[in-house]
Amino acid sequence: MGIKDQFEDKKRQLQDKADKADKAKERGQQGKGEAGDRAQQGREKAQDAAQDARDRFQS
Repeated sequence: MGIKDQFEDKKRQLQDKADKADKAKERGQQGKGEAGDRAQQGREKAQDAAQDARDRFQS
């Protein structure tokens, strides 16, 4: 294997590694977004339940 082939091989390896890192980053960002959405839904449900409890207590 010549030096040029070795550099080409290393170039492909680094490109593959960069592509995998980009895909992992995208998955991580997507997961954070979904987790934030679920957290917001949980907060809204808790606020609704608290408001229902206040309404029942006042009536």
